[in-house]
Amino acid sequence: MDIRAPATVEEFTRYYAFRHRLLRGPWGQPPGSERDEREEQAVHLMVTAADGNVIGVGRLHFNTPEEAQIRFMAVDEDCRGQGIGRRILVTLEEQARAAGARRMVLDARKPAERFYAKQGYRTLGEAHTLFGRIAHVRMVKDL
Repeated sequence: MDIRAPATVEEFTRYYAFRHRLLRGPWGQPPGSERDEREEQAVHLMVTAADGNVIGVGRLHFNTPEEAQIRFMAVDEDCRGQGIGRRILVTLEEQARAAGARRMVLDARKPAERFYAKQGYRTLGEAHTLFGRIAHVRMVKDL
C-alpha cells in the first residue's frame, strides 16, 4: 500500500475516476462532477494497492490561512476497516498543520460521522444535503 500525491496525468486520471466512481457516479452524476474550482490549489492524496489500483483518496484546500478543509475523501468499500481512511486523514492534517492551519473542517456524510469523531472531530451541526438526498454534518478539529 502506497500513499502519495498523484503526480502524472495517468495518476490524476485514475484518481479522479475513483472519486467519481465512489462519490458521484452512484447518484447518477456525470463525469466531471467530482471536481470543483479549487482543484489546482488543493493538496491531493491517493492510496494505491500493491497492484496499483486506487483504493482511497482525499483532498485538502485552505478556506483561510488558518482554516483548512478536507473534501472528496473516500475509501473503496472492500478496503474499509484497514486504517486507510485514517492514514489519509492524518497525512492531510499534517500537511495542513505544516502550512500553518490551526483548524480543520469537513462536511461528513452522516454514515461517516462516527469515523471522523473517532479521529478527534466534533460535530458543529447539520450541513448541506448533496443531490437532495445525502445528508452531511459540519465537523471541526483543532490542529
